[in-house]
Amino acid sequence: MVHTLSHPGAILAESLEDLGISVTEAAKDLGISRQMLSGILNQRRPITPETAVRIGHYIGNGAEIWARMQTNYDLRIAEKALRATVKKIPRIDAA
Repeated sequence: MVHTLSHPGAILAESLEDLGISVTEAAKDLGISRQMLSGILNQRRPITPETAVRIGHYIGNGAEIWARMQTNYDLRIAEKALRATVKKIPRIDAA
């Protein structure tokens, strides 16, 4: 089964578009630079915990969801990148 996981920036971009909010307006409202927000929306930058707090308040759904989406995305990318390496690591049984 192939499971795709979207970068949270893509989800935020869609939300802003649906609400008719420009990148410039959102960046100003969030108190971050337009360049930083653009990097997130274009999936070149991660959503940091601090940014998650800002976005969660702005959108109204809380910081945890944005932080969790970023963590899940990062884990999926790391698992994919390290797949061959991880296969070579032995498992130990914890007591």
